[in-house]
Amino acid sequence: MTVTSVIQTRKLPELPALLELIKPITWFPPMWAYLCGVVSVGVWPAGQWGLVILGVLLAGPIVCGMSQAANDWCDRHVDAINEPNRPIPSGRIPGRWGLWVALAMSALALFVGWFLGPWGFGATVVGVLAAWAYSAEPVRLKRSGWWGPGLVGLCYEGLPWFTGAAVVAAGAPAAPVVIVALLYAIGAHGIMTLNDFKALEGDRQMGVRSLPVTLGPEVAAKIACIGMAIPQMIVISMLLVWGRPWHALAVTAVLLLQFAAMRTLLKDPKAKAPWYNATGVSLYVTGMMITAFAVRSIGGIG
Repeated sequence: MTVTSVIQTRKLPELPALLELIKPITWFPPMWAYLCGVVSVGVWPAGQWGLVILGVLLAGPIVCGMSQAANDWCDRHVDAINEPNRPIPSGRIPGRWGLWVALAMSALALFVGWFLGPWGFGATVVGVLAAWAYSAEPVRLKRSGWWGPGLVGLCYEGLPWFTGAAVVAAGAPAAPVVIVALLYAIGAHGIMTLNDFKALEGDRQMGVRSLPVTLGPEVAAKIACIGMAIPQMIVISMLLVWGRPWHALAVTAVLLLQFAAMRTLLKDPKAKAPWYNATGVSLYVTGMMITAFAVRSIGGIG
């Protein structure tokens, strides 16, 4: 090791770079999903607002932030190709600081999760393990265009939804809550597939078999759109079965707007994927909250 590399290893990371490492823009989906879980059980959290706030912070800044740090550390070679200005490949987070941050935040997540009771702690353990299984060798599920996005979708939407419901209700959520949480988690596979478009070239060079790499942008975009649409159609059908026609109509309207956005996406998937992640995904999560309000009156506790 050269003298220069030793100095770089001992250099402290920049605070803005640390914030960039844990990507605050990615915190919203799991935080929103956790709130959907709280709403969906139909139990007003009187006296439990501390658990709600703690759970939102755990789902977003802590667990999601940790997963981003872990992913950036494990992806530093890919990022050197795709995004050389990222904190780790650019040297703004030097040495092994990226790894230390991810490990420290993993421990913090488990510590905070302990205060959410057995359901909250169990979900936190699952979330932390899933984050490392997604990014780290030898498992590194992100190498698969099917398993990787599926795992992230589950942890971004399904797991926090279930956790918010279970923590506030102090028990296992009822079947309708679990069903809609799972359906929206499955649909999130498409969202995560579109997110892989930004790393297309680096993934190809580093052997990450994302759907845009293996199938091409056009086919991958079509699969992503179908994967997002079908679970929402099933949600609409379930809401009708459960006697919630107005909520079903609202989710249908949100889905129709997504169809319009999908038409734009499919004209140029590689260029429009970031645009769709800002517009179509906003509509997707709007439907989640509408659905949460719909199932709360059905009975949230099993």
